[in-house]
Amino acid sequence: MNPDEFRQHAHQLADWMADYFRDVGTMPVTPGVQPGDILRQIASGPPEHGEPFQRVFQQFREIILPGMTHWNHPGWFAYFPANNSPPSVLAEMLTATLGAQCMSWATSPAATELEQAMMEWLRQMVDLPAGFVGAIQDTASTATLVALLSARERATRHDAGLRGLAATGSPLTVYTSTEAHSSVDKGVKLAGYGLERLRKVPVDASYAMRPDELERAVAADLEAGLTPACVVATVGTTSSTAVDPVPAIAGICRRHGVWLHVDAAYAGSAAIVPELRHLFDGVEHSDSFVFNPHKWLLVNFDCSAYFVRDREALVRTFQVTPEYLRTDQDRDVVNFRDWGIQLGRRFRALKLWFVIRSYGVEGLRAMIRRHVELAQEVAGWVDADPDFELMAPVPFGLVCFRYRPDGMSDTQVDDLNRRLLARVNAARRVHLTHTQLGGRYVIRMAIGQRETARQHVEEAWSLIRDAAKAVSS
Repeated sequence: MNPDEFRQHAHQLADWMADYFRDVGTMPVTPGVQPGDILRQIASGPPEHGEPFQRVFQQFREIILPGMTHWNHPGWFAYFPANNSPPSVLAEMLTATLGAQCMSWATSPAATELEQAMMEWLRQMVDLPAGFVGAIQDTASTATLVALLSARERATRHDAGLRGLAATGSPLTVYTSTEAHSSVDKGVKLAGYGLERLRKVPVDASYAMRPDELERAVAADLEAGLTPACVVATVGTTSSTAVDPVPAIAGICRRHGVWLHVDAAYAGSAAIVPELRHLFDGVEHSDSFVFNPHKWLLVNFDCSAYFVRDREALVRTFQVTPEYLRTDQDRDVVNFRDWGIQLGRRFRALKLWFVIRSYGVEGLRAMIRRHVELAQEVAGWVDADPDFELMAPVPFGLVCFRYRPDGMSDTQVDDLNRRLLARVNAARRVHLTHTQLGGRYVIRMAIGQRETARQHVEEAWSLIRDAAKAVSS
């Protein structure tokens, strides 16, 4: 494909993308396909000779698009949002065109320095203390693993990285709540702690970690000759957006010299809103903090902002510099390859720059405020209906509820809500998910898509109530 042909096809794709942004709300939010439907339409082997781009694009529209779930549909209420926006997509087009591998300052000076600037912008936006510095990771799961590895190295005075955990003496322990994300479990396995050394701390009635139980678990491990290394607290848990009491947890960590990592993957974006900032009290005392602009700040996947208090602890954990990567500038610059697991790095900072400049901080605040207000309104509708009940507080954009008519056992109610959710999602006009809270089946409605407005949550609530009538009749 020569530059002139590229220009022609790029204009065609740009027109299609603009139409998609305009029309995605008219499409079914989920695809009407069965396992294997897409695979059967794709050739079983690669073509020997190149095909015209027009045919490739045609088959994208005919085969791939009908099998896609539209995460940016205004009726998307499942999981947490995975937003994009026109400025972010345009930035990604430029990133792909440049094709840079941004592992170090020398490989792309502008990419490194823009990332430094964007992390400083984000630090100011979420009101972290000036001592924090950061790097863009791909996901919060990776950032949690980075924190666990850093905590491991600090707890063993870097002997684990040098000689292996088996040579360091007492086993290390990690603590998180029973409501924490499963990425903590995976990170504990990958970082070598072992799942038997992960303590799941009980939660209170609002599904937040209990500091007294954390204190008890830490004391018990110390008494047993173990070494507490890391606590992972959560602001905005996946099931219910519970907020762990970070100030109290931070105090325990300081007393015992334990690394505190705060996972705010979804909710952290809300820290840019002044009236929501109190929900993040205590994060200033953490050792590391992560949130995902690719969830609620209109930056498309992947872009996870990971901050640390002690830059040296991070770099010392990950730095390996073979001769072929050494440059004359290394003493004077940041090489982000030393700030995480990946050696190769994408130019993720460009889309952050485009989005923040295009919307401004106040524009992003306005969107988050709108979503939180809509969630509060839905919570009010649930409270006002005697056949429904809220199952958790609503601090952000997630509403957890269930249908509970009188005279039914919890087992019957669970089954009823399974059928209710299946009926709502079968219409493919909106999409919601479920979880379990306190052993009970709960429906989750996550409001956070860029174009979601009151009319869309009204439609969802109408579908929910209609489904409730249908499954209970």
